[in-house]
Amino acid sequence: MRIQSPSLPELHAFVTAARLGSFAKAAQALHVTPGAISRAISRVEDQFGRALFIRQGRSTQLTQEGRSYFEAVAPAIDTLENAAMRAQVSQAPSTLQLSITPTLASHWFIRRLPDFQRRYPEITLTFLPYRREDYPLVASQGASLRGGDGAWPAGVEGDYVIGREIVPVCRPFDLISMGEAKSPCDLMRQPLLFHSLHPTTWTTWFEGVGCECPGLKAAASFEQVSQLMEAAVSGMGFALVQRCLVDDYLAAGKLVIAYPKRVMNDRGYYLCYPETLRRSPAVVALRSWLQEQGREHELSSESGEARAD
Repeated sequence: MRIQSPSLPELHAFVTAARLGSFAKAAQALHVTPGAISRAISRVEDQFGRALFIRQGRSTQLTQEGRSYFEAVAPAIDTLENAAMRAQVSQAPSTLQLSITPTLASHWFIRRLPDFQRRYPEITLTFLPYRREDYPLVASQGASLRGGDGAWPAGVEGDYVIGREIVPVCRPFDLISMGEAKSPCDLMRQPLLFHSLHPTTWTTWFEGVGCECPGLKAAASFEQVSQLMEAAVSGMGFALVQRCLVDDYLAAGKLVIAYPKRVMNDRGYYLCYPETLRRSPAVVALRSWLQEQGREHELSSESGEARAD
């Protein structure tokens, strides 16, 4: 029987580029050159006779055909990767020291931790205090789940987990006060809450929804995302935060998403570790599990937004 599917390297290139939204980031994740990613995807597109990506400078976006194909093949690739990972991971006890940015730990990671412990009882995670300036270079058993844009110091590797999608949130009352006929550009007339370390994020969002936004000014600025969300709950204005962090607030009715269109930021949360630990059983297991959890959350969020539209 003639094999109809692309090769595994081609499928890995396609799936990774689709998830990261960039050929360059896919190349970094797979430890190949961007040209190798581009050629692999071109071969897949040539085989099917249709474009799977829209190239937009350094970023890419799936076409409708590309999205359909991604949804079909990504679970199969994940199954293969999980099988390989389980074959590599020793059943001998293993320990990994881990630090996590506090907001992600509180609003996303901790509730999922029992699943990791159930699936990998042989691995013990020891949690260390999180320090923004520290990188897991010194401790031979150290890793960190932290925010970043994928660029790390020499000797550190990082794998994207979640957090590139950003959404504007506010109190339900504040959204109702805007009236029914609202567009994303209307948010520029509302009090905007800024992250003091990343003040251009609102600009990224407005440009992502097609709004020109010269001269944006902050109603208030905060250093932590948790402070931004609490400020929005208190009625101080509209906050722009990672979609993965607001589930509790949305479920409780404290916050609502002011405009549902998906906008992706350059920053996200990455699992970082010394390059010497890439094949460590604990890092292999944690990386695979985190990326699985991230994909599931992003797919569920995307489905929810599609229903809202």
